[in-house]
Amino acid sequence: MKRALMLAVAAGLGTSRDSAVAQPRPPRAKVLVAFFSRTGNTKLVARQIRRALDADLFEIEPADVDPEDYPTVVDQAQAETERVYEPPLRQHVPDIGSYEVIFLGFPIWGMTAPPVIRSFLSSHDLSGRTLVPFITHGGYGRGQSANVLAQHAPRARILDGFEMEADQERQTLAQVTRWLSEVDVGNQAPAARLSR
Repeated sequence: MKRALMLAVAAGLGTSRDSAVAQPRPPRAKVLVAFFSRTGNTKLVARQIRRALDADLFEIEPADVDPEDYPTVVDQAQAETERVYEPPLRQHVPDIGSYEVIFLGFPIWGMTAPPVIRSFLSSHDLSGRTLVPFITHGGYGRGQSANVLAQHAPRARILDGFEMEADQERQTLAQVTRWLSEVDVGNQAPAARLSR
């Protein structure tokens, strides 16, 4: 009891039971939802996360427009992945340091994260930030994307993210809602990390 009382005083919570003034809650973490989406599946998830968490939204875009033709995009992504090429970005998050939590969304391309995701991670310092990936794929899982995140954001706290095969919109929204109810982005408890 004494220890609890001392902790309450030390935390500035006050100890008077007669106090009619509600104690302030700690401020919510400032959250950014950054995403890359070619077909709109990942964008759908990003928008739902933004709404659910009252977060800021940032679309990751390469400076040069990707080809419209899907086979050409696949060939380009494979060549860029093999060269470990990081395409220039159209824009950067100007105040990335103000965000404590970054939800990072992308589709799986060629069994890994698209090259533009490497660019985003390399050009933004996520040291000390909580990084929460959300991944859409065509049925092959997250591939080597966990390695990309670990290599390009080595000082971020990477949570075990959300992944799903992109399918009907209603099912997507239901799955993301269930996942968000389980995500703990606080610093109190250790979180599961992506396998490396």
